[in-house]
Amino acid sequence: MQKNTSILSDKKKRSIAEKTAEYIFTGCGLLAVLAVISITAYMLISGTPALFKVGILEILFGNVWKPTGDPASFGILYVILTSIVGTFLAILIGVPIGVLTAVFLAETAPERLAKIVRPAVELLAGIPSVIYGLLGLLLLNPLMYQLELKIFAGSETHQFTGGANLISAVLVLALMILPTVINISESALRAVPKHLKSASLALGATHIQTIFKVILPAAKSGIMTAVVLGCGRAIGEAMAITLVSGSSVNFPLPFNSVRFLTTAIVAEMSYSQGLHREVLFTIGLVLFVFIMLINTALTRLFQRGGMEDDE
Repeated sequence: MQKNTSILSDKKKRSIAEKTAEYIFTGCGLLAVLAVISITAYMLISGTPALFKVGILEILFGNVWKPTGDPASFGILYVILTSIVGTFLAILIGVPIGVLTAVFLAETAPERLAKIVRPAVELLAGIPSVIYGLLGLLLLNPLMYQLELKIFAGSETHQFTGGANLISAVLVLALMILPTVINISESALRAVPKHLKSASLALGATHIQTIFKVILPAAKSGIMTAVVLGCGRAIGEAMAITLVSGSSVNFPLPFNSVRFLTTAIVAEMSYSQGLHREVLFTIGLVLFVFIMLINTALTRLFQRGGMEDDE
């Protein structure tokens, strides 16, 4: 009887513990959903008034940004294009380098060398973004300025920016997304079952062929996750880009001083008032929608690719 009673009490305790854990997990999940809903609602409430006051077409497709002019102009087309072009180029540069570095660390690096490279990558992830901006300002911008002088020497139409241009911003962004891409891609590569590699080698494939034909395709979902997170990091960066891009509203040409969506908010929010401030919240809404659309599109694309591979 005592044993039965003790067993029943243990079961009751386990049941209570499991229910408590279930409630805690459910609460955490609901809190995350509530946070997303709250942020979305706040951005819609704060960002939509200016769309009706100024006009959606004038804000989204206007190319003149003079919020303090008379009359004021609030066109952000060049800012949107700069964010799209800058993010795309940063991903185009950073992702191949990051994935190949992850392959090196996971598959080909000697253990001694990997012990040096891996902490260096982790250190890159921990460096504040303002430090990247300062390094770009002190090291990269002077190099870009020298290149600018050589290319546009004697030009009367080019406006020299001192090296603060789209190229500098793209290179800094590409460097900043490397730790995210490398760490997640390496974890995905190490998670590939060992028997796939062994089977490929047993069939006569070389190590390099096995990496590119077997291991990378098997780790595709994890690598794609790294791309999505790296893209989010590139889109949302502000401080480092403010220091190296020049922060002027121009068409996103390589040697033009440019302004991203994030830097537009950072540069003017401190002194903005009235309609100017409302338009800056609209820029935040555009950035929010931009990130949501990219993440949704990439996720669906990767899911579709995964389903095709399964078939």
